[in-house]
This record gives sequence, structure tokens and C-alpha cells, in this order.
Amino acid sequence: MTTKASTTKKRSRAKAIAKKEVNGKKSSVLQIQNLPLAKIKPDPDQPRKTFDEKLLNQLSESIKEHGVLQPITVRQLNGHYVIVMGERRYRASKLAGKKTIPCIERTYKNNDVLEVQIIENLQRQDVEPTEEAEAIAYLSEKYAPTEIAKRLGRTDNFIRQRLKLAGLIEGFKHFVRNGEMTISLGVGVALFEPEEQQMMLETMGEDFNAHQINRMIKDQTYDLEKASFDVADKKLVPKAGSCIECPFNAANQGNLFGEDKMVCTKAACFETKKTKSFSNLIENSKKENILLIPEIRQYWADDENNQLVISQLEKSGLKVYLLDDVEIIENPIKPTIEAIKIEYQHYDYSEDELNAELKEAIEKYEEELKNYNSASDNGFVNGIVFHPETYQNNEVFVKVVENSKDESTKYSAPLANRKMADCTPEEQIIKINEREIRKKHIENNKQFEEVVQMIRETKYIDTKKTLSTDEMVAFSISLFENNVDYLSQQKYFSKFLGDTSKMTKVEMVENFKKKFKKETFHKLIRYMLTKQVHFGESNHINNLTNISFYNAIQGYYKTKIASIGREYAEKREKREERLKERITVLEKKIQELND
Repeated sequence: MTTKASTTKKRSRAKAIAKKEVNGKKSSVLQIQNLPLAKIKPDPDQPRKTFDEKLLNQLSESIKEHGVLQPITVRQLNGHYVIVMGERRYRASKLAGKKTIPCIERTYKNNDVLEVQIIENLQRQDVEPTEEAEAIAYLSEKYAPTEIAKRLGRTDNFIRQRLKLAGLIEGFKHFVRNGEMTISLGVGVALFEPEEQQMMLETMGEDFNAHQINRMIKDQTYDLEKASFDVADKKLVPKAGSCIECPFNAANQGNLFGEDKMVCTKAACFETKKTKSFSNLIENSKKENILLIPEIRQYWADDENNQLVISQLEKSGLKVYLLDDVEIIENPIKPTIEAIKIEYQHYDYSEDELNAELKEAIEKYEEELKNYNSASDNGFVNGIVFHPETYQNNEVFVKVVENSKDESTKYSAPLANRKMADCTPEEQIIKINEREIRKKHIENNKQFEEVVQMIRETKYIDTKKTLSTDEMVAFSISLFENNVDYLSQQKYFSKFLGDTSKMTKVEMVENFKKKFKKETFHKLIRYMLTKQVHFGESNHINNLTNISFYNAIQGYYKTKIASIGREYAEKREKREERLKERITVLEKKIQELND
């Protein structure tokens, strides 16, 4: 309940707001007057269009009991008063059945009224995002984003994101207003031109689908950090200029994809630069007599996209060598302990084991570096390997593999290494089937990734239902496959799994599910608990994981744990007794010296 004292205090604050600066100068206290609601009209140009009915009714109830604690601001126009600030209080007063409302009358120029209304609305906590975006866009015609940020007490990045959101077409704004579309996703869509947004909207259909929209954004944006061309090059496509300064670079529109993340949002421009850079790569390779090798294996040579790349190289007068036709030596990367830790992060390796892996990796690196430095002496020439889709490329040393001149041995090479034209019809069938198997595998990879990404964007993690058996099986297999080493598999789980050597992966999952019991789930959890504890400087007193584990096992081995604890306690007591005796002797010496 609101007390009389607090109500009086609020009324005092309400009167104090009449002291304000007008046109940069202190005004005298403006008169608060109770004006008839019948003589007051809302401003039709007021930028705020939405009012929460529930909150409006709550305010109405408060006004019935305590009245309007903060006067509204009005201006005179054609014999009546127009609201500048306070339309919500005005609406609630009408709902409360009030006849008058406390007002402060002020004089504004027409252009100033809208600006005041916008700033006043934007300083509220419950501003509808698309209205907020439109209002900030209006202010941006007069003020720079940094100035707007100062006036509203917001960050520069927040203002830039809202300015981008203002470019969202009405069809998508509807989904933002009703809460189906997040602001960040709305900003992602707003990166594109209105025509492109309309196409995305029509492709999606009537029901909002965040996953589909995310996929369309991903398909139409490009990570500039992975571009095949120099993003700072102003001359590659002169009309487009440098990507660093381009307004279609998301890094210049606020942190839309993360801190300073450079993402191109203009697909046509990116593709033009990518194509131009590839043409330059071909020309430079011809000029400098460098072998240009596409990352294409023989069994993928007939793929439509790969055929286009091969055709372009041939039309440019280059002899085409695929990966199967050459030996390649790349400049090796020197391994570090940090890289080794990342590579073996899922293994229960000690520091000594990690250092042993590093030592082995360095030995391999030194051998590769020796081969790289002597490549020219061994018949290798300068070459460039490039990806047939992204055109990303890397300088290497290359040697063409010489084919045997004896035609009788032509077909003795492995089938996978031979071109389709060099195969018999039977072999061609085999190659076609193998290629189809590979295509299905790649499609399965993409399908699975898309499903997982879709699930991650849903509220699956927040689901309150009890875990299903299938979920417990999935979690158990994940723990088993990624955390249980081979010896532990044989020691703890061989009876449960049976002979897995004759099973496919799908059969193993079905077998796991068929024999699955909650006891298995519990067994894996307990196995993990014993493996996830930390040693070294971490113990059961100073580490969260260790403390929780130590407490959990008390119910099973309390006597044994207590016995170990007593042994250490006895050692501590004896040590502390000896220390106490030494300190007593030293204290006596100090006293003798002081005497």
C-alpha cells in the first residue's frame, strides 16, 4: 500500500519537475493547472502508437486512489490543448473517470515538439523495439548516432542496431512486435534491401520460422575473414572500393555478428570480388608459370560445379592437374603446447603425456620442414592450391606424378586414382556407385548439421519434461564414446555391450537402447564422476567439482574416507606439535634478547 507520506513526497517531486531549462535558460516555476480532460487532445503525430492495456488499467486504479502524481505537459493549438508528454496518464485518467488532470502548459516550435516526444518516449523502459527504431531513425536525420546515444544514455552499438532495425519491412516488423522474432534476428534480416527482405518473407510463408530465416541470412552473408581476396584492396573492383570501409560490412553497422566481426551483407558485390580475384589468380599463374591446382579428386571431377572450374582453367590455356595428379608439399606449421592441449582436450592426458605428444609433433614438424626447404632440389616447383567454391588458396610446392608409358600397365593404378574415361564400363559403374555413396555421406553431414542448428534455436534445453529413455540413451552413448577409454570399456561395459566388432554404428545404438537400463546410465555417471575430478593444486576444500564429489561419495564409503582422513589428521597433529615446540623455543630467544 502507498502511504500518505510517500504520496506527499511524490506530489512534491511532481511540482519540482516544473523547474526546467527552456532553450538553454532556466525558466521560472511553471504553473501547474488542472485542465478539463474534454479540452485536451492526444497529438496525432505522437511517435508512440502502442499502449499495454493491462498496465494502463493498473495505472487507472492508482489514479482513482491517489490521483495523477506527475502533471502532463501540453501546448495550446487552435483553442484546445495538445499533449506533448503524458498521453498514458491522460488515457488512464479517462478510464478512472476523472474530469480534470494536472498540466504544465509550455510553448514549442512545431519541429521541437516531435523531438521532445521522441526523446521522452525513448527514455521509458517498455518501448516497443520497432517504434524505438523508427524514432531513433527520425533523430538520426538531425543528430549523429553518438549524439543520440548520449542523449538517451545508450551505447553507440545499441543506436546503430536500432537504426538498422528501422530498415525492416512491415511484414517482418509484425513478427518483432508480437514477440515471434527476436530483435537480433530482425537486425539480421534488416541488413538486406527491402526487395530481398520481401523475397525472404514470401519464401518463408505465413507461419514464422526462425530457423529458415537464419538459414537464408547465412546463405546470403559472407565471412570476410575467410574471403579469397584482400578485403582492404580498393582497386580489385574500383566501384565497390575496400570492404574495410564498406557500409555493407556488418562491422561498420555495429556489432551485429560479434565484436568487430567483418561480414559482407551484399552478396552480389562479394561474388563479383571473388570472381575477379580468381581471374587475377589465373592470370598471375600464367604470367609467373605457377601450377594452379584445384582441390578436386578424380572421383569428383564430373561434379557440375567442379566441371565449371576445370573448364575455366582450360579456356584460360592452363593444363589442368587435379589432386590425384600431383604431389604437394605445404609449409608446415610449428606445433605448440597450446595447440596440443586443444587437440587432446577430450583425452585424460597428464602434463607429461601432453609434453610427449608435443615432442613427437615437433619431430614430425622438423622432418616436414626439411622436406619443404629441399623441395626445389627434389624436382618440386611453385604451385597454388585453391578451393573450387571459395577460391581460397595457399602457396605450395608441386610435382606432377609421371604416368607409366607402358599402356599395358595403364589400368594397374587404383581405381579411385583413374579418370572415368580410362575405366572399363564395369569400372565406371563401380566409380559411379562409390561417388553416389560419397554424395549421400556429404548430404547426411549437411542434413544432420541443419537439424542440430535448428534444435539449438528452439527451447529444447529449457523443456521441463522428465528425460525420456531415448534422451538418456543418447547422453549415455555420448559419455561412453567421448570419455571412456578402451581399457575402461572392456573393464566396466563389455558385458553390457556384447561383441561390437560385427555391428554397424546404427546397430550399436539399437543394441545399446535394447539393453539400456537406468542402472547403466547411473554407472556411466559414476564413472564420469571419478574421472572429472581435478588433482594437483585442486582438492576437496578449494575446488567446486572436487567438493561436490567428496560430499557425494560419503554415503558409500564414509568409514574408509574417515580412516584416510584420520591418517592425514594424525600426521598434521604431529607436525603442528613439532612446529609449536620450535616456535616456543624461538619466542623464548626473542624474550631473552629483549631483556
